[in-house]
Amino acid sequence: MSRAYEYVKVFRHKRKANVVYVMGEKCCLCGYDKCLSALELHHIDPNEKEFDFHNLNMSWDKIQIELQKCILVCANCHREIHAGLIEQELKTSFNPQRAEEI
Repeated sequence: MSRAYEYVKVFRHKRKANVVYVMGEKCCLCGYDKCLSALELHHIDPNEKEFDFHNLNMSWDKIQIELQKCILVCANCHREIHAGLIEQELKTSFNPQRAEEI
């Protein structure tokens, strides 16, 4: 593997770990916290969504603005939200103090 590939892989993992840290480190609905890749971001109001998080290669400031519109959920809870099985009021799990630490 090339050095560039390794750099990108490490960068993406660190950025995801930072995002998960800022958002509370666990699913805000069920508390799942075992696997970093099973934690996802869900936009509370899809009409406010400016971008999705498939590409975290942008400024940390821009990411923080978008994170404030989201909750951190596990993959299972995320699918249940979209299937209409979870209908509770959702509030962002963004933690500005943790974001300042990054």
